[in-house]
Amino acid sequence: MELYDGLIARCESMLAPFSRRRIRVGAEADGDVLWPEAEESRILFRRDTAYELGGGNLPAYSGVSFTSDGAVEDEIVVCGPDLGQIEEDCPYARLTILRVDEGAWQDREQAYRVLRRLDYTRYHVRPEGFMLRISAAAHREPVRVGASALQAGLDFERVGRRFLHAYHGHPEVLGARVYFITEPAFPYEEFGEAVRRMDDVTESLHEIFRNPVMDCAACRLKPVCDEVEGLRKLHFAARRMERS
Repeated sequence: MELYDGLIARCESMLAPFSRRRIRVGAEADGDVLWPEAEESRILFRRDTAYELGGGNLPAYSGVSFTSDGAVEDEIVVCGPDLGQIEEDCPYARLTILRVDEGAWQDREQAYRVLRRLDYTRYHVRPEGFMLRISAAAHREPVRVGASALQAGLDFERVGRRFLHAYHGHPEVLGARVYFITEPAFPYEEFGEAVRRMDDVTESLHEIFRNPVMDCAACRLKPVCDEVEGLRKLHFAARRMERS
């Protein structure tokens, strides 16, 4: 899967001018040493919130991409102040890069199921005191950070380990890298454009795997396939497979 590699490189080039803290994660941690997970119905109210990442009109972007790049291993990368160093609402971005077994994409129906499961995993990560307020339609992901969780030691490494744990619940995931960005000078709007394009590619893949015989000329995602190298080729391959 190389469809996202250009967009991944674009995002990583935005990070290049800034210092980053890299945390390599070894063997999958046992559940009892992970930061606790909040109950699904748990709401973090404003009165219990220390601050909000991407609060108000501040940038709050996130993206998920897929690759076959063997260099992507389990890693958490922090660019900017960590949670314990932040005192007020600030801009925020998160990028997740998943290295997926190439065999997951060989069968069309399997590929559709895998893509949906991996894409939707972000909605089921609930670290205690770190409430994601995801709006897929608006391409925003502000986060409320609880005051008591900060006092208990919540930081991006603990949040990141929760994400890695969730993604490794899928056997197709061979490695994952999660970036947390709070650097004030980071080009958030440019990053937002890149991750919106990642979402466009993912949506195009959903359509290709779900209905490979669709008419390209009538598809609203045609501009994405025209622009992203490899999407059209994948579509034609899926169409041949469906008709054979």
